[in-house]
Amino acid sequence: MAEITASAVKKLRDITGAGMMDCKAALAATDGDIEAAVDWLRKKGLSKAAKKSGRVAAEGLVGFAVDGKKGVVVEVNSETDFVARNDHFQGLVKLIAQAALHNGADVEKLKSIKAGSSTIEEAIASAIATIGENMTFRRAAELSVSEGVVAQYMHGAISDGLGKIGVLVALESKGDAVELHRIGRMVAMHIAAANPLAVESKGIDAATIERERAILADKARASGKPDNVIEKIVDSGLKSFYKEVSLIDQPFVHDPSKTVAQALKENEGKAGGPIAVKGFIRFALGEGVEKQEQDFAAEVAAAGGKA
Repeated sequence: MAEITASAVKKLRDITGAGMMDCKAALAATDGDIEAAVDWLRKKGLSKAAKKSGRVAAEGLVGFAVDGKKGVVVEVNSETDFVARNDHFQGLVKLIAQAALHNGADVEKLKSIKAGSSTIEEAIASAIATIGENMTFRRAAELSVSEGVVAQYMHGAISDGLGKIGVLVALESKGDAVELHRIGRMVAMHIAAANPLAVESKGIDAATIERERAILADKARASGKPDNVIEKIVDSGLKSFYKEVSLIDQPFVHDPSKTVAQALKENEGKAGGPIAVKGFIRFALGEGVEKQEQDFAAEVAAAGGKA
């Protein structure tokens, strides 16, 4: 039988939030195997983290980490907005962002990465047990450029690099890095506000284009237009759609009299060279997560054991 050390008991307790004696019993029952001990506690209903794993986590924080020509953005969700202001949770998101910057943006691989004395997955489980809410490391993405900068902007920031909408934009240029960061931040702010689908029209997902094409055709057909006219209406409508959702063709939010492409061209003199947008990432907190809606009266009754 493996020796059950105090450090192993503490580690299991940090992961599960279970009592010390329960953790010791779990390790004894599983011959010191931490993963098996976690399962043992879950089966007996003693893991606080496991009990919370079924709750919908759609709040939380978006965080990024940037180092010159490379940047990453991550989203870590919690159940309530209140947790986003918790120092422990903020530290967790920053820890995950830094881990992603140095190890890549594969979420499943990142969970097993060591960050200090524990893995990312263990750090999340520990935070769940400590704070008392379910949390999920939902997604991560990275962006880099061979020459130029990766600039950033955080909308709704509550701390350095943490907020509600995180944007990274890669500018390829041989120009001055300080000036490129200034320009890049303005473009990132535009992306946060305008939410483009791609840098330019050729980058738009084919399924998105076909969906738009079908909508335009159905509208034209419903108005009684003949097929040859419908085709022209669809082509014209798609051209307008491309301008609306392609970053470089959108009216620049800082000066709507010009497009983003025109604004970049005007700033090339200040930067000291041509500027090209090579890519961008925009993470908006909770987008695509189906939130559970509950009647407030029913929630109160449930909390009081009446439902």
